[in-house]
Amino acid sequence: MHDPIVPLFPGLPGGPELLIVLFVLVLLFGANKIPKLARSTGQAMGEFKRGREEIEEELQEGADPSSGDSSTTTTEETATADDETEPSTNN
Repeated sequence: MHDPIVPLFPGLPGGPELLIVLFVLVLLFGANKIPKLARSTGQAMGEFKRGREEIEEELQEGADPSSGDSSTTTTEETATADDETEPSTNN
């Protein structure tokens, strides 16, 4: 008859599989570079998360017409009005 295919690592890897993976990583990168590799991976994931959150905020602002750029316009108008009302100090 036909035997079903049995995967080498069924489900999530457990203790022995993780030890094998760790051993291969140590052989490939060396024990000194693994913490640096993990740190840089964590930083990259953090930057990716921040970028994703910024894009989501921009999309939400674009979808909500009441939260447009009116605050920017008001700030620019106020700055222009302040510049016009200041007396000139040139003698």
